[in-house]
Amino acid sequence: MQRKKPIREFKGQQLSTFPSDFTVVDIESTGISADSAEILEVSALRFRGDKFEAAFSSLIKPSAPIPYFISQLTGITDEMVADAPARKGVLRDFKDFLKGDVIIGHNVNFDVNFLYDELLRYLGYPMSNDFVDVLKLSRTYLPDLINHKQVTVAEHFGLDTSGAHRALKDTEICAENYLRIKAIALRGGI
Repeated sequence: MQRKKPIREFKGQQLSTFPSDFTVVDIESTGISADSAEILEVSALRFRGDKFEAAFSSLIKPSAPIPYFISQLTGITDEMVADAPARKGVLRDFKDFLKGDVIIGHNVNFDVNFLYDELLRYLGYPMSNDFVDVLKLSRTYLPDLINHKQVTVAEHFGLDTSGAHRALKDTEICAENYLRIKAIALRGGI
């Protein structure tokens, strides 16, 4: 039996533009499916005129132990989240930080779907922010890369990727990748 896809009727639109005012978002989760896993960490960097303005980052106390694979990938352990803030408060603070900004992210649908579902479930807030996918942009403007993983794109630009797979570091990497790809696009492309 095939699983029914969730309907996210208020979800924003994927844009193919290069906004200068935006918020880069990344989450770490306890799994890959928004209907069976939960957000473990959320980070966001706000930019105005392509310049960094403010940051938000928080671990979230999960409802169950963190799967071994996730701890190995992210470095986030049960001990680290034992005293983390409760989900509802972090989500409320994140929503207030994000406001109506365009979201930038790498494979951003993953993050947006988790955030949409959790914000609706815990706060009754239907997140409708539009979003730009840096993965899609990298495929368009850097077609010769061996793959388009965020770390591969960053290494192409000579960026430091140590600490990747933690939400705050991933937002920093994504922001730098986005701004460099935007510069390529504004110069006329590939």
